[in-house]
Amino acid sequence: MESKTLSKKQRLTQASLFGEAFAQKRDFAGRYMVFWIREGADAALRLGVVTSKKVSNRAVDRNLARRRLREIFRHHRAELSGSFDLVIIARRNLLSADYAVVEREFLKLAERAGLLKNLK
Repeated sequence: MESKTLSKKQRLTQASLFGEAFAQKRDFAGRYMVFWIREGADAALRLGVVTSKKVSNRAVDRNLARRRLREIFRHHRAELSGSFDLVIIARRNLLSADYAVVEREFLKLAERAGLLKNLK
């Protein structure tokens, strides 16, 4: 059985890679999050999550938003295909939304961005 953990290698950690994602200007906005797609030779289906103080002034709330988005990505990583890195920016109302609603939006944005595998 394939491990569903999100290892350090599967996360974007360098600020320069986040900058590249923003510079490529491939974004898909939803109600609870914004996807930024980074393509390149070293892109490897990694995730970076941004939660600014616009989400909440409390660090515990920002951490909850990050954990929630990482968990959704981790569960659906096997359904994604392509050589890209994904940066997700959390929006303020993410914390007040149900997990299932946020998960549906994640899948909808992934489909719009062309990141989902053809499951037919």
